[in-house]
Amino acid sequence: MNDLVLIRKNLFRRKLRAILMMVSILIAFAIFAVLASFERAFNAGQDRATPDRLVVLNKINFTQPLPISYYNRVAAIDGVAQITHFSWFGGYYQEPRNFIAAFAVDPENWMKLRDSDFVFSPEARAAFIRERTGVLVGARMMEKWGWKVGDHIPISSSIWSQRNGSHAWDFIIVGSFTARIPQADTNVMLMGYDYFNETRSFGKDLINWLALRTTSVAANERVIDAIDGMFANTPYETTTDSEKAFSKAFAAQLGNIALIVELVVGAAFVTILMIVGNTMVMTVRERTREIGVLKTLGFSGGRILRMVLGESVLLALLGGLPGLAIAALVVMALRGSLVNIAPAFAVSPVIALQGLALMLALGLITGIIPALNAMRLKIAAALGRG
Repeated sequence: MNDLVLIRKNLFRRKLRAILMMVSILIAFAIFAVLASFERAFNAGQDRATPDRLVVLNKINFTQPLPISYYNRVAAIDGVAQITHFSWFGGYYQEPRNFIAAFAVDPENWMKLRDSDFVFSPEARAAFIRERTGVLVGARMMEKWGWKVGDHIPISSSIWSQRNGSHAWDFIIVGSFTARIPQADTNVMLMGYDYFNETRSFGKDLINWLALRTTSVAANERVIDAIDGMFANTPYETTTDSEKAFSKAFAAQLGNIALIVELVVGAAFVTILMIVGNTMVMTVRERTREIGVLKTLGFSGGRILRMVLGESVLLALLGGLPGLAIAALVVMALRGSLVNIAPAFAVSPVIALQGLALMLALGLITGIIPALNAMRLKIAAALGRG
């Protein structure tokens, strides 16, 4: 009988206790994987941000508009290599619950700026620039609604209305695009700003924000100072920051997700640590005489230590691995309902590896004290205990 068999038999000597501990560990790791996956997906915008891209917003907050005239004035600033603008449409398809992430953009310049994130076919580029009522739809959104290029679709807005009082616009899908990098979100629709601006009943010649690329990262501070200084003490003052900072601030509107994950997972792990650690101490104490017998038979202190540590690590793995598997199933079930706020929601290999590392750490931390006690135990003292 080798040590692995002994470890397994000792772990399941009291089956109910072992199963209850594994269930506790399973729950902790399932919570960890789900929350960590959501936090990673929710903050994916920060991962894809490049350091030479800046965002210009109204100084009050990002929901307040800016004049379209700022576009050409900012483009003329030394150090600005590319620029485009965005306007939030606030759309939905057929019913208000069918939310659509839709933006009105300058087609040609938007695609130039986002070439590093998305792949556009030459046909889609040309059609989006040419067709006044055309929209460009990301691959994820096309798949979600079963659309195809050439479809005519009505998209309504919860914010905007047309001059005739209607809240619905009729668009034709002229092309699609895919992600060039994993973090890029293709659950988005883009329409031409000129058509949107001409047909809406209010807010004419206003945009929500500007996005630009500088000639180099070294020029960022100079460009930021030039933009914000240009519009200081005007009715539409600006605040300019990096794309990463903008994504982080936008995510913060829903709270500090990372802190929530750390607090919930930390509380769960501290609780599990105390439960499993205390149980392992009790388990080794119950086997005091058996440990004495093993040492009498020639088992070294180091071998005894490895067996006790192996038992606690095996316990953590048997509870943690199913926990990660259950979390993956939960994430798959929730992905459709969270696609608009966390499009990359998935238990990634990185999270799985983090979970595995936590399992090993949990096993070692909970097993080290009873393992050291067992290693140091004297044969006479062990055999003398009742």
